[in-house]
Amino acid sequence: MRLIVAKDYEEMSRRAADILAAQVILKPDCVLGLATGSSPIGTYQELIRRHKAGEVDFSRCSTVNLDEYVGLPADHDQSYAYFMRHNLFEHVNFRTECLNIPNGLEKDAQKECARYDAVIRDLGGIDMQLLGLGPNGHIGFNEPDDVFPTGTHMVQLTDSTIQANKRFFASEADVPRYAYTMGIRDIMQARRVLMVVSGKGKAEILRQALLGPVTPRVPASILQLHRNCVIVADEEAASQV
Repeated sequence: MRLIVAKDYEEMSRRAADILAAQVILKPDCVLGLATGSSPIGTYQELIRRHKAGEVDFSRCSTVNLDEYVGLPADHDQSYAYFMRHNLFEHVNFRTECLNIPNGLEKDAQKECARYDAVIRDLGGIDMQLLGLGPNGHIGFNEPDDVFPTGTHMVQLTDSTIQANKRFFASEADVPRYAYTMGIRDIMQARRVLMVVSGKGKAEILRQALLGPVTPRVPASILQLHRNCVIVADEEAASQV
């Protein structure tokens, strides 16, 4: 595990984009695992800038997203499918048929989870997985638990996650209570992992994830065992590490 400390969010985003762009340049047909949330937006903006400057070409890449809310259609403005289109996909040259996101409208959880695991398997696994860090240590929507979940699964969101996400909805009652999420196994089997962390509010949980015991109560702590994991954090987030 390697920690890169950036001065601020903008530098964090640039450093993370350096790593992702290098992955695509070195392996143009790579499989990128992508994340949503506020942390990676700057990274996506930097990748868009570089694509428009002719520096990086995504036309041969495939993507698999970490998660999606259960019950939201792909055109809902708070769905993660919408987030990815708005913040990245519409601005670069991924092929539409190579973009993969869990189907939040599939009511049969077992069917959808098996389908998504098969998508990842058939792509040959993930070359680089981008992650953010939740306020309770979750990665994807793998919430604190007594065990590390393995494959794609449906999870009931914790109250802390609901509280963190309610600012994106009209009211707390509108926040979905369940999500489909890639499992810890799929994240850990990615050949490379890149996690971006920003802000003083993430300092304590980042310390726990990097320096505390490996425990499913802090899901991100499992990354201590990954053989090729890079964390890019700004100075505020890294202040306790």
